[in-house]
Amino acid sequence: MKTFDYEALKTTLLPMETVHLISKISEYKGKQDLYKKQSPQILSSLRDVALIQSTKASNVIEGIVITDKRLETIMANKTEPFDRSEGEIAGYRDVLHTIHASYEAIPLNSNVILQLHRDLYTYVAGEGGRWKHDDNVIDERLPSGEKRVRFTPVIAPSKPLLCYDF
Repeated sequence: MKTFDYEALKTTLLPMETVHLISKISEYKGKQDLYKKQSPQILSSLRDVALIQSTKASNVIEGIVITDKRLETIMANKTEPFDRSEGEIAGYRDVLHTIHASYEAIPLNSNVILQLHRDLYTYVAGEGGRWKHDDNVIDERLPSGEKRVRFTPVIAPSKPLLCYDF
């Protein structure tokens, strides 16, 4: 097992670029704390915009296309999903909310991964919460009729991963 000798840091010289970046991080952290106190509604709005953009980008990778207005109503939980694609978006919304609300308390282990996966597919009957058994690809059919692979996910494990923790 690797260990890190923190005492060595006391005598290590850091490049000025690194020192500059560390000071910038500290400066921005201070600004973030100030924004949290003075303008929590602005940060909340920015977070909401980022969540919508993240959801849209993630779903485009999967080949799910939806209007911005419909996406916003689903993300605001103002409507029920009416098909599988919208169900996946609603599940993604719920999982992002869980992670943002409790990230410090969520342990990273296989059971939590399966729980988040189950929650991701809450609106899509019976598809979440288990490891995949077969390899797959995300593909699309082009207007010319040709099939193209958009994304190749990780390969299916040869045995269930329920016993492994990260």
